[in-house]
Formats: sequence, C-alpha cells, structure tokens
Amino acid sequence: MLSSLEITKLAVKALDDKKAVDIEILKTDKVTVLADYFIICTSTSDTHAKTLADETDKLLSEAGEPVLRREGYRTGGWTLLDFGCVIVHIFSEDMRSFYALDRLWSDAEKLDYKELLQTTP
Repeated sequence: MLSSLEITKLAVKALDDKKAVDIEILKTDKVTVLADYFIICTSTSDTHAKTLADETDKLLSEAGEPVLRREGYRTGGWTLLDFGCVIVHIFSEDMRSFYALDRLWSDAEKLDYKELLQTTP
C-alpha cells in the first residue's frame, strides 16, 4: 500500500508525462478531511482529458492503487479521479476558471510538482 505522498508523486508523473497543463498540488490534510492531497491540472481537449485520466488510472492501478471513483470522464470538462487520500481534478480551461478550486482551497499548502517529480522513483 502506497502512502498518500507516493500516490501523489505517481499521479503527477502520469499527468506530466502526458503533458497536463498548469499542474498544482495542494496539501489539504490540515484544511479538510476529504483528502490529503488535491492535484489540479488543465487539459487541452476532451480527448486529452481522457488520456490524462487513463494514464493516471493505469499507472496507479499497476502500483496497486486502483481508482475508487471516477466522475465526469465522458464529458471531459471536469474529470475527477478519487484515490481515497488523493483526488485528481482534470479540468478544461473554461471549467478550471469557473470553479477556481485553486482559490477555493487557497489556505492549503502548495507543493512544487517539479520538485516532487525529482524525487519520484
């Protein structure tokens, strides 16, 4: 069983490998019981959103952490992947601006995803 940080690292690696735009990691464990980490990113199209979701699901499933719930996959505007302690939000540009989760959870600690990738095995 992977730690929430290890799940976050693998999810970010999958998103980065498939060219997700503007990846943000919010450490939410001190501000909500929903999850330890939120990962927010933007896709360039509905097809790209599906690719990002599929790659994240595949990489984590192979590591023994299958997605618990997937929402919005068919619509592509906002796809949510729930891994329990980590929630991945894949937005279209318009939906990301509209929902502004980055601002809604602005009291959460932000982590630099590029630094996180450097420590990914």
